[in-house]
Amino acid sequence: MISRTEQEVANTLARNEIIEMITTIAVYKFRALSREEVETMLGITLQETRVYQEAKAEGREEQKAEMLLEQTRIYQEAKAEGREEMLRVVVPILLSTGMSMEQIAQQLNVDLEDVQKATQHNK
Repeated sequence: MISRTEQEVANTLARNEIIEMITTIAVYKFRALSREEVETMLGITLQETRVYQEAKAEGREEQKAEMLLEQTRIYQEAKAEGREEMLRVVVPILLSTGMSMEQIAQQLNVDLEDVQKATQHNK
Protein backbone atom coordinates (compact mmCIF):
# COMPACT_ATOMS: atom_id res chain seq x y z
CA MET A 1 0.00 0.00 0.00
CA ILE A 2 2.83 2.37 0.80
CA SER A 3 4.64 1.79 -2.50
CA ARG A 4 1.37 2.14 -4.39
CA THR A 5 0.64 5.41 -2.57
CA GLU A 6 4.13 6.68 -3.38
CA GLN A 7 3.59 5.88 -7.07
CA GLU A 8 -0.01 7.02 -7.54
CA VAL A 9 -0.48 10.06 -5.29
CA ALA A 10 1.09 13.15 -6.82
CA ASN A 11 0.32 15.60 -4.03
CA THR A 12 3.24 15.34 -1.57
CA LEU A 13 1.19 16.46 1.42
CA ALA A 14 -1.61 13.99 0.71
CA ARG A 15 0.90 11.21 0.02
CA ASN A 16 2.67 11.83 3.33
CA GLU A 17 -0.63 11.89 5.21
CA ILE A 18 -1.72 8.57 3.68
CA ILE A 19 1.62 6.94 4.41
CA GLU A 20 1.48 8.29 7.96
CA MET A 21 -2.00 6.80 8.40
CA ILE A 22 -0.93 3.41 7.02
CA THR A 23 2.14 3.42 9.28
CA THR A 24 0.13 4.35 12.37
CA ILE A 25 -2.41 1.60 11.72
CA ALA A 26 0.36 -0.95 11.13
CA VAL A 27 2.23 0.02 14.31
CA TYR A 28 -0.91 -0.32 16.43
CA LYS A 29 -2.15 -3.43 14.64
CA PHE A 30 1.13 -5.32 14.95
CA ARG A 31 2.12 -4.41 18.52
CA ALA A 32 3.74 -7.81 19.03
CA LEU A 33 6.27 -7.12 16.27
CA SER A 34 9.53 -5.29 16.90
CA ARG A 35 10.20 -1.93 15.30
CA GLU A 36 12.60 -3.59 12.87
CA GLU A 37 9.97 -6.16 11.85
CA VAL A 38 7.37 -3.47 11.18
CA GLU A 39 9.92 -1.44 9.21
CA THR A 40 10.77 -4.48 7.09
CA MET A 41 7.11 -5.27 6.53
CA LEU A 42 6.30 -1.68 5.49
CA GLY A 43 9.56 -0.99 3.69
CA ILE A 44 10.11 2.29 5.54
CA THR A 45 12.03 3.65 8.51
CA LEU A 46 9.67 4.31 11.42
CA GLN A 47 12.00 6.91 12.93
CA GLU A 48 10.90 9.26 10.16
CA THR A 49 7.21 8.92 10.99
CA ARG A 50 5.13 11.23 13.13
CA VAL A 51 3.88 8.37 15.32
CA TYR A 52 7.48 7.43 16.17
CA GLN A 53 8.45 11.07 16.86
CA GLU A 54 5.40 11.57 19.08
CA ALA A 55 6.10 8.38 21.02
CA LYS A 56 9.71 9.43 21.44
CA ALA A 57 8.65 12.88 22.69
CA GLU A 58 6.17 11.31 25.13
CA GLY A 59 8.93 9.05 26.40
CA ARG A 60 11.15 12.07 26.99
CA GLU A 61 8.37 13.87 28.85
CA GLU A 62 7.74 10.82 31.03
CA GLN A 63 11.46 10.54 31.72
CA LYS A 64 11.62 14.22 32.70
CA ALA A 65 8.63 13.79 35.02
CA GLU A 66 10.20 10.71 36.63
CA MET A 67 13.49 12.57 37.11
CA LEU A 68 11.68 15.51 38.69
CA LEU A 69 9.82 13.20 41.06
CA GLU A 70 13.08 11.47 42.01
CA GLN A 71 14.83 14.80 42.62
CA THR A 72 11.90 15.96 44.74
CA ARG A 73 12.03 12.73 46.76
CA ILE A 74 15.79 13.10 47.30
CA TYR A 75 15.34 16.73 48.35
CA GLN A 76 12.58 15.82 50.80
CA GLU A 77 14.71 13.05 52.30
CA ALA A 78 17.70 15.38 52.65
CA LYS A 79 15.50 18.04 54.18
CA ALA A 80 14.05 15.53 56.67
CA GLU A 81 17.52 14.23 57.54
CA GLY A 82 18.79 17.78 58.04
CA ARG A 83 15.83 18.59 60.25
CA GLU A 84 16.35 15.43 62.30
CA GLU A 85 20.04 16.25 62.71
CA MET A 86 19.20 19.80 63.77
CA LEU A 87 16.74 18.48 66.35
CA ARG A 88 19.32 15.97 67.68
CA VAL A 89 21.68 18.85 68.35
CA VAL A 90 19.27 21.56 69.51
CA VAL A 91 16.81 19.60 71.67
CA PRO A 92 19.34 18.49 74.33
CA ILE A 93 20.64 22.06 74.59
CA LEU A 94 17.15 23.43 75.07
CA LEU A 95 16.29 20.69 77.58
CA SER A 96 19.37 21.64 79.59
CA THR A 97 18.00 25.19 79.88
CA GLY A 98 14.93 23.82 81.63
CA MET A 99 12.50 23.97 78.74
CA SER A 100 9.96 21.17 78.54
CA MET A 101 9.59 19.01 75.47
CA GLU A 102 6.24 20.66 74.79
CA GLN A 103 7.81 24.13 74.93
CA ILE A 104 10.63 23.04 72.62
CA ALA A 105 8.15 21.61 70.12
CA GLN A 106 6.16 24.82 70.22
CA GLN A 107 9.23 27.08 69.87
CA LEU A 108 10.72 25.06 67.02
CA ASN A 109 7.33 24.58 65.37
CA VAL A 110 7.69 20.80 65.22
CA ASP A 111 5.64 17.90 66.51
CA LEU A 112 6.19 16.78 70.09
CA GLU A 113 6.88 13.31 68.69
CA ASP A 114 9.86 14.72 66.73
CA VAL A 115 11.28 16.26 69.90
CA GLN A 116 10.86 12.95 71.74
CA LYS A 117 12.62 11.08 68.93
CA ALA A 118 15.51 13.52 69.07
CA THR A 119 15.98 12.85 72.78
CA GLN A 120 15.92 9.08 72.20
CA HIS A 121 18.72 9.32 69.63
CA ASN A 122 20.97 11.03 72.14
CA LYS A 123 20.64 8.32 74.78
